[in-house]
Amino acid sequence: MMPFRIGADARCTDGACGQVSRVIVNPVNRGVTHLAVDPKHRHGPGRLVPVDLVDATTGQIRLRCTLAEFQTLRPAQETESVPDLDPTGHGHPDNAPKKAKGVVVGMGGMPGMRPREPEAPQQVTVDYVPSGAVDIHRELIVCATDGEIGQVQGLVVEPGGHLVTHVLLQAGHMRGRREVAIPIGAVTKIGTLLIHLSLTRHQVKDLPPVDIDHPAG
Repeated sequence: MMPFRIGADARCTDGACGQVSRVIVNPVNRGVTHLAVDPKHRHGPGRLVPVDLVDATTGQIRLRCTLAEFQTLRPAQETESVPDLDPTGHGHPDNAPKKAKGVVVGMGGMPGMRPREPEAPQQVTVDYVPSGAVDIHRELIVCATDGEIGQVQGLVVEPGGHLVTHVLLQAGHMRGRREVAIPIGAVTKIGTLLIHLSLTRHQVKDLPPVDIDHPAG
């Protein structure tokens, strides 16, 4: 088994390149397609690393590429333009300036000030997810049939076909926080915020341990 832990250090053949921030999965066959590797402290763009370039060891991800080759991979983030909201209050009666004590107070801010001019579209950076894929990240909450049970820590895959076998869970609602490997067959839905299970919290607690820190091969 090969663990892809979120937050694991990633290293190219000639040096460290960052940490795993997300795992990209094809929801149809539940196979991992890419790892998103971001520089530590977010200096510079992250990269989407095809899973065929990835080896996993205990606590570390090794990439079969050089740092120079890593920089040529597709960026893991992209910049989008978001139009600025109309600050003048025009266009809708609910947004019209309000009168208070004889002065006009609009969305522009202070009494007596002229509303500011509309600003140019703002640039925002968002995580890139290939079309039709889903990304597994640390903010995902795992829900048993009877309530939330913890947060995602990563995935375990088969070394050959990179099919997901288990979801790694940091169980935060159990005595003594511990990592639990949940069989992928118990996952009923992967959303943008939640992963749903067919198991109860008690059933998750009683799952047998899985040796995931010694990759086969």
